[in-house]
Amino acid sequence: MFEITKRFTIEAAHFLPLVPDQHPCANMHGHSYVVEVSVAGELDEYGWVMDFAEIGSVFEPIRTLLDHRLLNDVAGLENPTSEIMSQWIFESMRPNVPRLAWVKVSETATSSSTYRPG
Repeated sequence: MFEITKRFTIEAAHFLPLVPDQHPCANMHGHSYVVEVSVAGELDEYGWVMDFAEIGSVFEPIRTLLDHRLLNDVAGLENPTSEIMSQWIFESMRPNVPRLAWVKVSETATSSSTYRPG
């Protein structure tokens, strides 16, 4: 079994509406998000788990929807924590990437969330 991972970047703003007003994340702020998408499986006839370009093609509409946006305005991301984002991206990609293993969203160099179903 192999696992491959492709990394993407998204620049976006958000605020967390459910935290107390005095929490810094209650204020609108931005992140340079790093999104990692991992696919697991056996090698195909080309010696790949999946073509990295195909992963990029599946992710591109998601990137377009999120990049340079206020994430709170995106349906399903009204409370855009990195945890909710990682699950939302996973569920958005899953129909086109059946062997999707996990999605990781890093909002800073030291803070991230990984969603694995199950």
